[in-house]
Amino acid sequence: MNRRIALALALTSAALSGCGLHPLYAGGGSGAVATALGQVEVAPIEGKSGWLMATALRDRLQASGTPLYRLDIRLDDQISGLGVRRDDSVSRERRVLRARYQLVRLSDGTVLVDATAGSDAGIDVVRSEYATIAAENTALERLSTIVADQIVARVALYVQRTPARP
Repeated sequence: MNRRIALALALTSAALSGCGLHPLYAGGGSGAVATALGQVEVAPIEGKSGWLMATALRDRLQASGTPLYRLDIRLDDQISGLGVRRDDSVSRERRVLRARYQLVRLSDGTVLVDATAGSDAGIDVVRSEYATIAAENTALERLSTIVADQIVARVALYVQRTPARP
């Protein structure tokens, strides 16, 4: 029985060693990806959703030193009613936050990444207007962090897959 387990473990480890997976943040805070992310500045973004998005991105990128790249972001933040009560009032809303972003090399203005990210959240509309507004704001905060995570992951992937320029 022990021989079978040992053989199974040996076969599994042999199969996994050849799969080609590599850690994205190899080297920790001093690795190539973390260093490159620290050289990205976030351009100002309009509105409350823009402020939340820029803050979430800056928290994740942890810029240090002279920036080599800039993230330009345009947001589309929409709330739409879904459910309707018998008195024709809305009972449920959907908040959608979409971001079109570009990673720009500052030295020559070349657009390196041009992509979109987005997410949505459902909101219950209750009789208290204050509670509904608080739920909409909480949804926006959550969506900002989710979309910021998507953007940073995509930029990190680009940095990992692109050879460093001399």
